[in-house]
This record gives sequence, C-alpha cells and structure tokens, in this order.
Amino acid sequence: MENQKMGGVVDRTPPRVVLRSFLLAGAGISVLCGAGASAQVLVPGELVVSTSTFQDVGQVAGLQAGVSHLPGATAGSSSTAVSGGNYLSVWNNDGVDGSFGVTSPIFINTVTTSGTITNTLAIDPSQVATSFSSKSELALNISPDGKTLTFMGYAGAGVGTLDVSNSDTPGISDPTNPVTGFFGANHAYARTITAVSANGTVSYTPTNAYGGNNGRAAILGTDGKYYTVGNANNGTSKTNNPITSATGLESFTPTNAPTATGTTPLAPNPVDPGYTSISGDKAGKDSNFRGLTEYNGNLYFTKGSGSNGINSVYTVSNPSLPTGSAGTISVLPGFPTSPAKTAPDYTPFGLFFANSTTLYVADEGSGDAADQGLGSHAGLEKWSLVNGTWKLDYTLQTGLIGTGYTLCPDNSQTPGCANAYYPVTNTGLRNITGEVNANGTVTLWGVTSDSSASGDNGADPNEVVQITDVLSDTSLPTNESFSVFQGPEYGQVYRGVAFDSVPAQVPEPSSIALIGAGVAALAGLRRRKAVKA
Repeated sequence: MENQKMGGVVDRTPPRVVLRSFLLAGAGISVLCGAGASAQVLVPGELVVSTSTFQDVGQVAGLQAGVSHLPGATAGSSSTAVSGGNYLSVWNNDGVDGSFGVTSPIFINTVTTSGTITNTLAIDPSQVATSFSSKSELALNISPDGKTLTFMGYAGAGVGTLDVSNSDTPGISDPTNPVTGFFGANHAYARTITAVSANGTVSYTPTNAYGGNNGRAAILGTDGKYYTVGNANNGTSKTNNPITSATGLESFTPTNAPTATGTTPLAPNPVDPGYTSISGDKAGKDSNFRGLTEYNGNLYFTKGSGSNGINSVYTVSNPSLPTGSAGTISVLPGFPTSPAKTAPDYTPFGLFFANSTTLYVADEGSGDAADQGLGSHAGLEKWSLVNGTWKLDYTLQTGLIGTGYTLCPDNSQTPGCANAYYPVTNTGLRNITGEVNANGTVTLWGVTSDSSASGDNGADPNEVVQITDVLSDTSLPTNESFSVFQGPEYGQVYRGVAFDSVPAQVPEPSSIALIGAGVAALAGLRRRKAVKA
C-alpha cells in the first residue's frame, strides 16, 4: 500500500478502510465478527489496533471558559478553564492545569495486513476507559501463546471525566496530589489490566499501581503473571508514601474478574525496587517505563521521557521472567547510558524483535529540528547484536519525519475547510509491531507521534504507518520509505498496535467432531430431499 506521487507531492491519503461483518455458516456453525463477546479479535496473520474517540460528555461537557475551575500547580489552588469541551480548544486547559485530561472509550480493531478492518470490539467504558490525550497509554501486547491481548485503563472512570490520568488509586491516597486536593479522595481509579481472549471475552485485574500517573502497557508472560510498565506520583510527597516504591515495572498474579468495578485492586508489586538508586531517578517519579515486550522468555522495556534517570532500553537481567520483586533492572548492553538531562533527544518507545540479533526500536522524537537527519534517533531504529553488545545500524525516517496534514471534520485533507484541526507534523513513532516475511524482509507497523498547536500533542489525530525493511541490511537503505496504513480520523487517536504471528491452532477433537456431525447432518438432509424429489 505505497503512497502515490502526484506532481511531485506524496499523497498521504490512505485507501478507504471498510468495516465489514460476515457470517460463516455451515453445519449449524456461525461466527459473527463485530463488537461483542463472540467477536474474533485475535486472528493469526492479522493486526490489532487500539483507538479512542473524544466525546464532549460528562464532566468535560460542563466546562465553561473563564468560569469553571481546574486544579492548579499546587494542592488546594485552582485555575480558571480557558476552554469548554470543544475538541479543537479543550486541550489548551493543559496550560492552567498540568494534570488536565479527559477520559474516552476504548476500541480494539482487528485489521488485515491490507488495511481492512474485520472487527471492532468496543470495551465497556463503565468498566474501563482511557485518557484521550495520554499518548503513552493503550499499548497492546499479545501473549507468547497468541491467546490473550492485554492493555491498561482506568476502572469505573466512565467517559468525559477530568484529570483521571493523574488521579490517585483507590488504595493509595496522596494528599499532596493537586488532583486529589481539588476533586477529593473519591476521584481515584484503579489502573486496571484488561485482558481480551481470542474470541473477544474481556476480563479485568484492577491494581493500585501507578497512583498519581498512568499505566502504559501490560503483557501476560509465559510464567502466567502479568507484567506492566508505567509511572507514579503526581504530588510532592517523597516519604511515607507507598507509591514511592514503584520502579515502573510491576508484576501481578491475574485476578481476571468478569468486571473491573467492585473488584479489590491488587497492591503494587515493583520489580527491583533498588532500580532508582542506580538510575538517578527520583523515588516514585520519572521511573516512567513506556514500551514493553517479551522475547524468548525475557522482558524488555523502554524509558523515553522525563528529565531524570536514563532514557534507554532496559531488561531484567536474570535469565527468566522475575517472580515478585526478584530480578535486576539494567540497561541493555550497547544502548545509551547517559543521564536524560544530557541526552534529551533520545526518546525510545515501542520494541519489536525480528529475531534474537535484530531489534527495532521506535523513537517518538522531540518535535524540534534535531529529529531530522543523520545522528537523530527519531523514527524507527534498527539495532544488531554483535558479540554480546547491541549496535545501532541505522534509523528509518523517509516518508515519516516532517510529513504532515491538515484534517477536516469529514476526514478529508482539503485546505481551508471549516473547523479544520491544527496542522499536524509527524515527529516519530510510538508503539510498533512487525511480521518477518519468508523473503528475508520484515514489515513493520507503527503509530505516529506528532506535533501541532493543539495545546496537547497527545490529542492530535495521528496515523498508523508501515515500512518493509531488508532484515540482513546493516547500512541505511535508500529505497525504503514509510507509507500510510491507516490515515488520521478527526477526533480519534491511534495508540497500540500488535501483530498476531502465532499459527492457527488445530481445532480441539471435540470441535472437529462437532463439525463432522454438522457436515454429516447436512449430507443426510440432502439425501432426504433427493429421495423426496
């Protein structure tokens, strides 16, 4: 699905994506693809993409510019809103309320590699929602056995609720958190691990992790435990506060409750609490891991924002997944170890292993001139393992960094349309996934990061892009370029992307027997009709 060039201008408008439902009938068996518990969400050879759509309802609908008050920079103070719930201006409230955010519903799309949406699973927002402008949320991970899709959200927040991503959790209240000081202790929401089975059944494991900030990603490991990454703390308290023990990487034994609300959240269980003493991070703050993956039984994750600690790629150094707080977090050999304050333009996000010696790392960029050209990390980095140390081969940027669009309410990109969104410029990538092809190439998909004048770039309508790279290349190719896989949608954001590479499972014997019985029944029916005729 390459871009078409028109008069020297690259046309970034993607082909129309068609939402379709189909009925597979035979021997009394039917499968409906659509939102619901029987939807086929995980399909081998297809992708899943998480999205969210802004809605001016709930608390945000009651905002009035110059009248409504929002939490200020310190506990107990308040600031006046500069905008109501209008999508184009509401994010400017971030300037007076550093914790500003609006919850929104979660949708999981199943998408073919040609870009056709075959199913959309709508997550019940009364159970779990996301924070619309929180760009680090809703990463998707498929368990190594291909049976479970996981992500994180907020239990019971509903849609249109303000400042949830910086709220406390139900079991841990921080009186210095300005969100708590303004809204009260009841404005607290579990950071909930949400699991979706292959056929769309949803279950929940609420946690008290990441109070004051957000959970970013979760994965069901091969050992049967959930592992999560995120950040914690939104106040000034550094002592006598349970959230200061959080390292950003946590482990949990699944609850897998049928509902997220009414279930007691699990206590934080940080892996390697001693991490902050070697990283230079402040306790309970800026240990903000973002991307997460498991490969060959080991965890890998990234830290790519915050002015403290080290922005880099990390792993748990023991040879298997940690149990409880066991394991030691360390920087992957060869990746940057400089403090974030001296390396501000390294902002890694998602990870994808093509094989044991080839690792692709997404970098979201910083939105400045340093994102482009040689020496920049922004885009898609390719790393190779050489004699036990990872080496950066090159960074793919063509067709991505610096490209942009102005989006109209009808999703066209017509210049000068009414109520157009601010001009958006792509600065890099966030979450990524990939498929290794039989011809020695690897196709990668990524969710774009961007910059605009919106007041909060996390709210910008972004894209899903793709690129195919030659796996054996170690020098920057000149013939590879990003193309648009799924284009921007007005009032919508893309967040996570995962590819189901697990081969289709052979049906259970009971299923085979059922199918056989159905076929036999149909054959018998045909014979009876023939005799009757």
